[in-house]
Formats: sequence, C-alpha cells, structure tokens
Amino acid sequence: ELQQKVEETELLKMELQMLETERVRLSLVEEKLMDVLQLLQQLRDLNVSKRALGKILLSTLESCRDPQPGKAHLFEVLDTLYHELTACELLQSQPLEKAQSRQSLSNPLVISC
Repeated sequence: ELQQKVEETELLKMELQMLETERVRLSLVEEKLMDVLQLLQQLRDLNVSKRALGKILLSTLESCRDPQPGKAHLFEVLDTLYHELTACELLQSQPLEKAQSRQSLSNPLVISC
C-alpha cells in the first residue's frame, strides 16, 4: 500500500509538472497575442486598408505553412505575424505623441506599411 501511495505521488508530481509547463506555454501565447492585438489596434487607428492588413496576414500564413519541428505552431504563427506587423513602417510617418494619445500602451511601437 505504501508503494502504491509513492507511485500515485510520483504520477501526481509528473502531472503537476506537465500542467505547469502548459501554463507557461499558454502565458507566452497570451503575451504574444496581446502584442499582436496592440499592433493591429495601432494600424486600425491609422486607418490602414483592409487590403494591406490582408497582405500582411497572407504573408504570415504563407511563411508558417509548414510548422517547424519542436515549435508550437500557434506561437509560431503569432510570432511571425508580430514580426510582419513590426516590419510595417506606417507609424514612423506619424508623430509618436499622436499615436500614443490614441491608446495608452505600456510600450508604444512604431510601425509602417
């Protein structure tokens, strides 16, 4: 009976470790998603065309067509979209104060398309 309790304890420890790993992964995905949403909000505030945003999204999906081994596909897509959005140069032509006044971001990003 003691051996059975030890085995159950080990299984529970492994399960807890897996849950913690998943929690960290989801936290990273949530952070990246918030970054992407902030960039999209900034572009929307600058009235970027749907066509330009569509091109960015299609470019992202094209580059993430084949998932890389060992990397979570969802995070890979969000990370690529984030980089595609930050490569845009539309906000560089806007005064930074104007972009900041439209929304209060903890770290305003300058982007342009």
